[in-house]
Amino acid sequence: MILPGANLGLLGGGQLGRMFTVAARTLGYRVTVLDPDPHAPAAEFATAHLAAPYTDRAALAEIARTCAAVTTEFENAPAAALDALAATTPVRPGGSSVAVAQDRRREKGFFSEHGFPVGNFAIVDGPGDLDSALDQVRLPALLKTARLGYDGKGQARIERREEAARVLAGWKDVPCVLEELLPLEREVSVVLARGADGAMAVFPIAENRHADGILDVSIAPARVPQALAAEATELATRLAHALGYVGVLAVEMFVVGGRLLLNEIAPRPHNSGHYTIDACRSSQFEQQVRVLCGLPLGDPSQHTPAVMVNLLGDIWRDGLPRWEAVLRHAGAHLHLYGKREARPGRKMGHVTVCESKPERALEVALEIRHDLGIGGAQ
Repeated sequence: MILPGANLGLLGGGQLGRMFTVAARTLGYRVTVLDPDPHAPAAEFATAHLAAPYTDRAALAEIARTCAAVTTEFENAPAAALDALAATTPVRPGGSSVAVAQDRRREKGFFSEHGFPVGNFAIVDGPGDLDSALDQVRLPALLKTARLGYDGKGQARIERREEAARVLAGWKDVPCVLEELLPLEREVSVVLARGADGAMAVFPIAENRHADGILDVSIAPARVPQALAAEATELATRLAHALGYVGVLAVEMFVVGGRLLLNEIAPRPHNSGHYTIDACRSSQFEQQVRVLCGLPLGDPSQHTPAVMVNLLGDIWRDGLPRWEAVLRHAGAHLHLYGKREARPGRKMGHVTVCESKPERALEVALEIRHDLGIGGAQ
């Protein structure tokens, strides 16, 4: 067990790292953040900030020398850096698990090889694979870059065969995955924590709505039959075991024809799990600290229905948003990430509405969303 007072290392200093750092500092730990951004949001709360590239040897050596354990806040942290740190320092999650999540080809392949339900897909390593991929996957479909795609980036809807070649050429023929476009009923996600001893704590599943490829609203617990929620939990826990995963893991799933299909995983706390900060006995970030330090897992049970609304940089277009539209609601909890520049599509914060009735939580959340001028899906 790594007890409070120890120094923890964190690769990545964005909003997820900021919330991890707050949880760690609250529990009495010190935190060293490695992030090249001199204004990284997590650095405001950290005890030390190494403003250097993630592959910087001197910075990694400093982390290894001064930190009792290391974690990451984003899946694109170089797996090689995690492996190098793991030679001398506990790293959770490990580089092998992160490497699966970093590459959609490996991720989809892992799902299929281990018998998990997944939508129809084909690997496109280059232009020569397009014809066979289009023979395997019905159109319309989504072409996604194998790496570095998130929040709708690196994705294109393909309606006709000739579009696929044009998009791939525009992406300079990077490796991709072609996924059949499915008639989605809902999108849900499961966030869980798994310790090194195999102990598991699973949060209630969330129902997610997206706008322009970015998470817009999460409703927890999800409005799905209890049997489907239990199946989602079982799939996520089985996947964590198959990966040998140690850390906080998010598993995104589609509901199609009453069935669950795995979409993708995130080897870290997840946007759809932010509701746990205000609505659960332990948050996903406290769980991340507990797993990293080998502490007993916290209680993931939800005490209040909740709806989370993402706040993107778009609502700063006319100046400072009208925060009174949020703060006048007793059940609304405002979380801002400390980012200096608001840009369209950039995650700047979130609001979680907690109410005794889920219907009321959604009503208030949509009212706040409207009052702040948030467009897109509802």
